[in-house]
Amino acid sequence: MSLFEKVNEDIKSAMKARERVRLDALRSIKKELLEARTAKNAGGEVSESDEIRILQKMVKQRRDSAEIYATQNRQEMADQENHEAEVISAYLPAQLTTEELESAVKEIIVTTGASSMKEMGKVMGVASSMLAGKADGKDISAMVKKLLS
Repeated sequence: MSLFEKVNEDIKSAMKARERVRLDALRSIKKELLEARTAKNAGGEVSESDEIRILQKMVKQRRDSAEIYATQNRQEMADQENHEAEVISAYLPAQLTTEELESAVKEIIVTTGASSMKEMGKVMGVASSMLAGKADGKDISAMVKKLLS
C-alpha cells in the first residue's frame, strides 16, 4: 500500500473517531502529496524519497510554528502544531540514534577520504543523500563538523 493510500485510509478512520487534529494533519499530508503528483505532470507518481522529503518539511514547519506560538504565549496553538507534527512523523522512517548517526558519518568520512573541515561539503553531499529521511540535516551537519574538527 502506498503512502497516499495509507493516508486516505487513516483519514477515514480519523473521521469516524472524530479526531480533529489528526484529521487536519492527515488532510495536509494528502494535499502536499497531491500537489507533488500534479507537479510531476499528468498524475505522475511521487518517489519514496520525495515523499520522505515532503513529510520532513511538513514536520519542520509544524515544529517551527509551535516554537513561535510558544514564544507568543499561545500554548493551545503550539500544542496543536506539536500534535500535528507527531502525527506526520509517524509516517517517516525511524530516526537514527546519535550513536548510529556518528558511526554512519564516520564510515562516510572514511569512504570519501576527508580529513579536514575544507572537505565538509564533500562529506555532507554523500551523508545527506545516504541518510535522507533517517536523520535531520541539522544533526548530520553538526556530527560532520564534530568529527572533522
